[in-house]
Order: sequence, then structure tokens, then C-alpha cells
Amino acid sequence: MTLDLYKYVASIPDYPEKGIIYRDILPLMADGEAYKQATDELVDYAKNKQVDMVVGPEARGFIVGCPIARELGVGFAPARKKGKLPREAVSATYTLEYGTATLQMEKDSIKPGQRVLVVDDLLATGGTISATIKMVEEMGGIVVGCAFLIELKDLNGREKIDKYGVKTLMEF
Repeated sequence: MTLDLYKYVASIPDYPEKGIIYRDILPLMADGEAYKQATDELVDYAKNKQVDMVVGPEARGFIVGCPIARELGVGFAPARKKGKLPREAVSATYTLEYGTATLQMEKDSIKPGQRVLVVDDLLATGGTISATIKMVEEMGGIVVGCAFLIELKDLNGREKIDKYGVKTLMEF
């Protein structure tokens, strides 16, 4: 039986600021069947891409990316918020729909030539994922696809990353 994953996303108006509708995946993660179905669908997308590494930005990219990496039998490399990594790191600053942020990855987390799947819970403006892709490519990785649970269509994030291939399970 296929679940309607939309039923597992909570919509919170005016969070984190007025005019924003926050799409919360925590109910999806709390339901084992829904979480498994979502993970399996993203794994199916990645299976023919010869992925060597999965990368996801903090924090929900970890939640989405780690089970995908496990199912594919590959490693996971986190893109962390600035100041969270103890070793030498590469950095990328980007604009969110409501501010700016900086991500970092340990400089040796991607090896030159590795085929990388970039994942996160949500594609909005594309800033977070573009920053993540920039760091992967700076280390010599080859981005072979991007995968998300949710895409916010009106924010046009896909336009920034479409050349890499994009898979989303739900659109708002």
C-alpha cells in the first residue's frame, strides 16, 4: 500500500516569521511506514546514479540522507553550520528565504571524482543546496543528483540546481 505522504507534513503558518508557512516533516519521521516509504522512493531515484557518497546539510539533511546512504551502502558526509567542525573545512555562505547562513564541510570529506547525491528535507530558494554543491565541487566531487522530500515551487529553487537532476516527493 502506498501512503499519501502529504498527510504526514504539518503546515505551520507565520513560522519562523510572519508570511512564511513552515512545512514540518517531523510527523512523517515519527511514522515508521511513511518514513520508510519516503526513504525508499529517494533510494530508488539514486540507485542508477552510481553514488559513492551522500551529502546533506544540517540538520534535516542528516535525517533524510543517512538512511539513504545506508540503503545504498555508501558513506554520508555532513554539511555543518559554521563553527561545528573540529578539523580544516571548506565554507560556503548563502541566502535563505529569511536570512543568511554559512555551511562547512571537512576538507577531506569528499574525494576527487566521487559521485555525490545531495539531499535535504526541503528545496526552497536553493541557497542551502547551492552552497552544499559548491563545497562538494570545490573538493572535486561530482554531483549526480539532488533529492528532497518537499519542494516549495513558488520559491524557484529548482532553477539553481536543475542541471544536476532533481527529485522531490511532494510539492507545495
